[in-house]
Amino acid sequence: MDQKRLKFVDRPFLLSLAAILVMGLVIQVSASSGISSDPYYFIKKQMVMIVVGLIAMVVIIRYDYLELKGISPVLYGLSLFMLVAVLLFGEEVRGTTGWISIGPLPPLQPAEFTKVLLVLAFADFLQRRRGRMNTLAELAPCFAFMGVPFILIMLQPDLGTALVYIAITFIMLYVAGANQRILLFIIFGALALVAIVLFLHFQFGMWIPLKDYQLQRLIVFVDPYNDGMGGRGAGWNTIQSLVAIGSGGFSGQGLFQGSQVQLNFLPEHHTDFIYAVIGEELGFIGAGLVLLLFGLLLTRAVYIAANSRDLFGALLVTGISAMWLFHIFENIGMCIGIMPVTGIPLPFISYGGSSMLTNLIAVALILSVNVRGKKIVF
Repeated sequence: MDQKRLKFVDRPFLLSLAAILVMGLVIQVSASSGISSDPYYFIKKQMVMIVVGLIAMVVIIRYDYLELKGISPVLYGLSLFMLVAVLLFGEEVRGTTGWISIGPLPPLQPAEFTKVLLVLAFADFLQRRRGRMNTLAELAPCFAFMGVPFILIMLQPDLGTALVYIAITFIMLYVAGANQRILLFIIFGALALVAIVLFLHFQFGMWIPLKDYQLQRLIVFVDPYNDGMGGRGAGWNTIQSLVAIGSGGFSGQGLFQGSQVQLNFLPEHHTDFIYAVIGEELGFIGAGLVLLLFGLLLTRAVYIAANSRDLFGALLVTGISAMWLFHIFENIGMCIGIMPVTGIPLPFISYGGSSMLTNLIAVALILSVNVRGKKIVF
């Protein structure tokens, strides 16, 4: 890369990312040590995926992000192909057909990769429709564009990822200049419709596209003890997470000292509930530090988007930021009991190869926009 462009690299963005990655690895050692016979099994796999992701970053950042505009239809088609393939040939894990194995490679989660591919394709789609998103009829193609992959995700069913798609869609539409009144009308209309559908389901048994365990998760976050089993059913995860975070206090119990984690009372503590591990072992200080680092990362991403030389770059960074923001809000929210348990990871911290690789690719795309976002002055 031209050395003159390197001076535009957003150092606070990179430093916050590096700090999050290091903190994630440290807490992952503690969170996953008692799950496998090899206490370092998960951390070694996580480090391998970070290395692979960093290599991918180096390759991707060398290319101008504008070159991706020409292949956006291909990226969109690839996303749909991956989502259909996982429905046909995927493996069911915890009630969701979201994983697929390819030869000797470890199982991959296509829904993670399609998030970035769809952001790329949707960014190009929206910038081509600039100025033509003022009526419901003009917005219909935009919702149809993201509606197809949304339906495929719901068929898995993967409610968490489907909600991420919704967040990406509305935030990108807002930045692209879509009619704000119509967007608000659709949001509040959808919330009212969901409330009506849930009422009809519970009162009259109307069918809804959710499995019983997913529906229970949506309900018990209001009162996790009201799960029909005194908190030992669908509310168990939330209760144990709240106990873990509450027991951490101000400074935490210390790494490898959290009782909820080390005694395996807290389920999925190396993936979905990793933030509860931080709260228990590092306390308010550690949990607050994570929020500050994520806040800095997102703030700098918004700055990069605002200084992009074109709408496509701004929308690309906005879509990725929306993806991270919803993941952070939902994951931490479900750990502290203000959001339903949907099983989506905390970016750069939760264990997961597909998630880590996807997020590091997303970082490379943001940096590509960053270093090419301003004209070079000689």
